[in-house]
This record gives sequence, structure tokens and C-alpha cells, in this order.
Amino acid sequence: MSTAKKEYKRVTVKSLVDMKKNGEKISMLTAYDYSMAKIVDAANVDVILVGDSASNVMAGHETTLPITLDQMIYHASSVIRAIDRALVVVDLPFGTYQSDPKKALHSAIRIMKESGAHAVKLEGGEEIKESIKKILNAGIPVMGHLGLTPQSIYKFGTYTVRAKEEEEAEQLMKDAKMLEKIGCFGIVVEKIPAELTKAVSESISIPTIGIGGGKHADGQVLVIHDLLGMTHEFNPRFLRRYMNLYEEMSTAISNYVDDVKSRDFPNDEEQY
Repeated sequence: MSTAKKEYKRVTVKSLVDMKKNGEKISMLTAYDYSMAKIVDAANVDVILVGDSASNVMAGHETTLPITLDQMIYHASSVIRAIDRALVVVDLPFGTYQSDPKKALHSAIRIMKESGAHAVKLEGGEEIKESIKKILNAGIPVMGHLGLTPQSIYKFGTYTVRAKEEEEAEQLMKDAKMLEKIGCFGIVVEKIPAELTKAVSESISIPTIGIGGGKHADGQVLVIHDLLGMTHEFNPRFLRRYMNLYEEMSTAISNYVDDVKSRDFPNDEEQY
């Protein structure tokens, strides 16, 4: 299998399938606002996920459940205005697709029309099959999400690793193949055993994107606030922090406060 890296001026859903076929790993990060998305896109990240994790990192909620469709459209619109290269995928928030395929389609159409996003992502397998089919039939690209599904936190009661038992692992494999068959272009696999990720990735032709799914996924995704170390209390095993921005920002802000209090800022050269 080739590992040659192709240059993509614009990443599409087809690009991701080609990357998997060519053995090139896919990079994916979250972004929720214009300024951050501009930086992420310029760094050649392949996929930007406007995740419902905005509920946590942008609004301070304990779970992803409170964020609304209007709020997701606002975040997605901000991101879309910033990007030149990346594929932008937007989470359908809790309550906008689970039980009613018509509502799911309406929600997806609103995201696509009002934000200009390129695709949507839905959590779940067989139980949301009809909602996904309805959206796909309208020509809207869909990314699946299996394993730990944060919108179902109150059903599971914990954020622990999923599909460790044989029965759940078999169902996840079945769901992955179903998502491929009905037309999803990729699947996020969250917090599942690495060997299961390997088995799933080798069983389907569409890419898997891991978050806590191990090295055998076809790509990886992290929350940008976690990667940069802006959050400091969240320490799962799968997270690699590339900066300690919490500490650096705290120091910078403290220095600013000290300079203002001591009348050092602004100095003569910093005024008109």
C-alpha cells in the first residue's frame, strides 16, 4: 500500500476515501469560531469538525446535550467563513434527528443551507438508520459515529471504553458495515479497543476516524482546546497535548494585569 501524500487544494468526501485507499492518514480537529478555524485550516488539517463539544468547551455545559440547532448553525457559519481547504463536518445536536427521519432531514437541511457546511455527523447505528437514509437521499453527505456516543451519556451512565464485550463489539461491527452500505462517507469511532478499530477499519472501504480508538484508525480527531492545553482538568489516555496554553495564557494575562496596575502599560511608544 502506498503512503505517498497527495496535495489537496480542497478536501472533499471523495478525498477522504482516496486517502484511505492510498494509505494516507486523515487529520481532523474541532473548531467553533472564525479565528481558530482560520489557524486550523492554514495548518492543512483535512477535516474540521464543528462538534457539539462546543456545548462543553465554548458554553461550559457538563454534557453535549444542551446545545441547540441554532447554536450549531452559528458556530458552523463562523467556521465556514474562515476555511479555504478543509472539509467542514457539523454535528447534528441531540434531539434533532434520533426518532423522526423527517425532523432529521429538516435539521440537516438547515445546517447545510444556513451555514454552508459540507457534511453532517450523527451518533448511532441501526437505531438511526432511517434518519441517515433520509438525509443521504437528499444528497447531504453523512459521517457516522460509533462506540462512545456522548449524546447517550445518560443511557450509558459513564464515559468509559465501549465495545469491550463480544456482543457490543459484534453490534458495532454490524453497524459500521451498515453505515458503509447505506452511503456514509466515514465513521468516527470513539473510545473503543484498538483491535476492534483495526478489525472495523479493515472490514469497510470508508475511513474510520479515531478518538480514543487507537492507531489502526484511518485518521484521528481531537478537540482543539484539549490539543492546545487550554483545558487542563481533562486527562484521558488518548489525549496528547501539544501545548500548555492554559499556563501560557494565564501567565500572559497576569503579566498584563501587573503592567496595567504598575502603570507600565501603555508606555510612551504605545500611545498616540
